[in-house]
Amino acid sequence: MRDFVDGTAFNHEQGNRARKLFAAVVLAALDDAIADDKKYGNGPEQIARWARSRDGREVLTCAGIDPNERVVKGLMEFVARGVRTSVALSREESERRQAALQAEAA
Repeated sequence: MRDFVDGTAFNHEQGNRARKLFAAVVLAALDDAIADDKKYGNGPEQIARWARSRDGREVLTCAGIDPNERVVKGLMEFVARGVRTSVALSREESERRQAALQAEAA
């Protein structure tokens, strides 16, 4: 019984690591699309094309993201904002957005 539990825990950890790896691939694809948007002006179309492709859907699924049209639109909106993923995920950016929302509400 103990071996079964250890094996299940190990498999769960491996699955989590794989999901994180694929999530990093999604973040890299977003950064590439943002760079394309700044250089060529076609970033949202690029990320939409990738997300709708067979490879893109597979990567999104492996990252734990349902590859539906709502997700594609969200990715396109994220790229259109032009904020790199490392900045968007930082604490400073989160605090700045929160302050802007509070100032808007007041």
